[in-house]
Amino acid sequence: MLNLILSGAGGKLARCVAECAYASDDCKVICGIDPFVDPAAYPFPVVKTAAETAPYIEGTTVLFDASLPSVLPTYLPFVRENRLPTVIATTGYGEAELSQLDAAKADIPIFYGRNMSLGVAVLKELAKTAARILGNSFDIEIIEAHHNKKVDAPSGTALILAEAINEGLSAPRPYCFDRTGRSEPRPKNEIGIHAVRGGTITGDHVVLFAGYDETITLSHHSGSRKLFAAGCLSAVRFTAAQAPGLYGMEDMTNFCV
Repeated sequence: MLNLILSGAGGKLARCVAECAYASDDCKVICGIDPFVDPAAYPFPVVKTAAETAPYIEGTTVLFDASLPSVLPTYLPFVRENRLPTVIATTGYGEAELSQLDAAKADIPIFYGRNMSLGVAVLKELAKTAARILGNSFDIEIIEAHHNKKVDAPSGTALILAEAINEGLSAPRPYCFDRTGRSEPRPKNEIGIHAVRGGTITGDHVVLFAGYDETITLSHHSGSRKLFAAGCLSAVRFTAAQAPGLYGMEDMTNFCV
């Protein structure tokens, strides 16, 4: 049995992961971390800091985090000290957070995924292939849409797709996030990235390749957070069996093939 500590236990994804864990036969939530919720509202203990989870750790325990980038330093020393495999689904990380993960990978296995969907992993590979074949003669735009509570823009997934596209191109292109005030034709050597926020949209991503008299559209629609939660539990199972290092979705999908 894999035991889970949920960092950001009050978040929507963490709650969905908890539901999926209870429905599984090999995972259970033993504790949550969230200083902003009422612990009485949860079927498992919820504490304010990572250090307070120590009494609950038993057997193979994995910390799962889906909170905010600023939370990383509050638990990373603890998981390193206790050698806890860690799965991170938090988006919006910058160089500071990535450097912390790079330092910690010597001590523990860390899975960092900006999107835990298998479908998005496939979309990434399709976009990379299309860029390799079409990129030199086609304009490339990425449009992503999420609910009105999402705080970061563009989405981490949009950036994943842009990075994959640049890997497929003969020469990488800069990203363009805003064309406001530009009075000129669209340059060929850029990737447009656009963020839409509204309602309860779980997550939609479109990659548009626009050429002369033809367009190719690659898209992924998220029907609910359950698909991400299922991917998160797959990442938990994968990471618990790994040696110290930094892993991602591509490592897991290659492992499963």
